[in-house]
Parts: sequence; C-alpha cells; structure tokens
Amino acid sequence: MSDVSLTVNGRRVSGNAEDRTLLVHFLREQLGLTGTHVGCDTSQCGACVVHVDGRAVKSCTMLAVQASGSTIVTIEGLANGADLHPVQAAFKEHHGLQCGFCTPGMIMAATDMISRHPQGLDEATVRAELDGNICRCTGYHNIVKAILAASQAMAKGSKGKAKQAA
Repeated sequence: MSDVSLTVNGRRVSGNAEDRTLLVHFLREQLGLTGTHVGCDTSQCGACVVHVDGRAVKSCTMLAVQASGSTIVTIEGLANGADLHPVQAAFKEHHGLQCGFCTPGMIMAATDMISRHPQGLDEATVRAELDGNICRCTGYHNIVKAILAASQAMAKGSKGKAKQAA
C-alpha cells in the first residue's frame, strides 16, 4: 500500500492505495467521484478522461501513486456551483449527449482541447482531437457542434475580459 495525496477539484485529499490501483478506480472508489467513468480499462474509449496538472489524461492509463502530488480536475469540478462550465452548457444546449456514458470524458477532452486552441477551433480539428473518445450512441455531429459553440463562446468571453483589462 502507498499513500496518495492529491488536490482534487480544489480540495486536498489523501488515501492509501495498492500500487497497482488505477487513478480512475482511486477517484471512483476511494473518493466517490463517480462522474469519471470506466468504459474499457484499455485507454480505447476516453470515458475516464480527467485533467492532471492541466492536461487531459485517460485516468485508466495512470496509477494513483503516479498522480500523487498532482492537481486533478474531474467532471464534478468543472461547474461553478449551479453555473455550468461553458462546455457543459454547450453540450446541454446542442444535445451533445444521448445516454451520457461518454459525456464526462468528452467534456473533459473538449475543455482541454479548447484551452490548447484559445484562438478557436474548426470542425476538422475537433474531429481529429476527439480520436480516442468513443460514443456509441451519436454520430458525433452534436458533440462537435457543442465543442465548436463552446470554443466560440469562450474565445468571445476571453476577448471581452481582455478589453475590460485594457
């Protein structure tokens, strides 16, 4: 057993985990953060995407002990109280989900994608970057539409903040 200490969704947490415990299982079973889903345990589906130190990571590919000392953001940590994160709001508005199983991983991948492309995204980039995130219900059209809408909204919001600061 190893001690694992993390900052998860802004809160310091710690616990014991077997050295072979995957981060996804630590989040779900030790911390009760079940929004991060286990879809395949082989890094094929993307349902387990979380942010580790600001980067999207498939949490089924990382051991909990490897993440010790890191800052983790899960789907539960995106919203600001009752106010949805812009990507969550766009998924809701543009019907970017059906059964919802892949949605947390898609949203976490999308927020990372948008942060890496602050100037905006195009459809080809979104589709290419979603490679490795599988949705078995949709044809991805509304997921892509939601990510593009969120990207535009977030780019407009950051331009507005820059103008206010000037």
